[in-house]
Amino acid sequence: MKRSPRPKIGLALGSGSARGWAHLGVLQALERDGIRPDVICGCSIGAFVGAAAAAGDLAKLQEWVAGLRWQSVVSLLDVSLRSGLIRGERLMEFFQRNFVDRSFSGLELPFACVATDLVTGREIWLREGSVSDAVRASIALPGLLTPVAHEGRLLVDGGLVNPVPVSLCRAMGADIVIAVDLGSELVGRAWRRAGVEPAEDDEGDEPSWITRMLARFGVGPESEALPEKAEESLPSLISVMSTSINIMQVRIARSRLAGEPADVLLSPRVGQIGMLDYHRGAEAIAEGEAAVQRMLPAIKFALGHV
Repeated sequence: MKRSPRPKIGLALGSGSARGWAHLGVLQALERDGIRPDVICGCSIGAFVGAAAAAGDLAKLQEWVAGLRWQSVVSLLDVSLRSGLIRGERLMEFFQRNFVDRSFSGLELPFACVATDLVTGREIWLREGSVSDAVRASIALPGLLTPVAHEGRLLVDGGLVNPVPVSLCRAMGADIVIAVDLGSELVGRAWRRAGVEPAEDDEGDEPSWITRMLARFGVGPESEALPEKAEESLPSLISVMSTSINIMQVRIARSRLAGEPADVLLSPRVGQIGMLDYHRGAEAIAEGEAAVQRMLPAIKFALGHV
């Protein structure tokens, strides 16, 4: 009998801000078990990690993430109060300089990412031209990063329309899609930890760095924008904004995954990691690896490795 060809494996990396470092753990664990994607698609932080993986820069990215501290995260933020808190230029200059600065056709693996047309609300698939420009558009989280003008469109984060881009993987020719959903436990747990309870740094009971930064703009628990009693009972602006985005993206992801299911869905337990906790990479990576181990029998079954 003629042996059937190996199925084409697609990896759909979902949105999730700092929780997206879990994608590094997923890729690392899959590689250890000899499972290598043929196609990578990403949304938001999934686009950031996916582009580095498709370019062959994954080891370099892992090394950089492992050394991140909150001070180095702050150094990449160029604060703006027009269309978003952060312009994103420093971040993308760093990305281009150290990881991906090439066209889609120059990548080692087929790659694509998702963005949203801010004017029409349409889902935009980015598969041509500059990879760094496409990634910058895909990560433009409304309210946080400024929108991106790209080929006559104004683009923002793809998580508004397709947080876990399984459909894009299928369109790129994947027979088997392994998807990574970072929102499985965000609603509720994240609100209790980040929205109501006082934020803490690793060193003790000090306010988190994002709280300190926002306080400069008159928002958050350290500001004088609210009376003392109201301030104690209400969460900070960043908590309201991030939790609202979480709710929206969780609902959209569940709806999209119900209609366009992956063959295997990985759900790293990263609800405790805040939207801008990029310095907690080791924790997120470990959760990504654990998610693969929990679902390894299902992955092998889907790939016919039984």
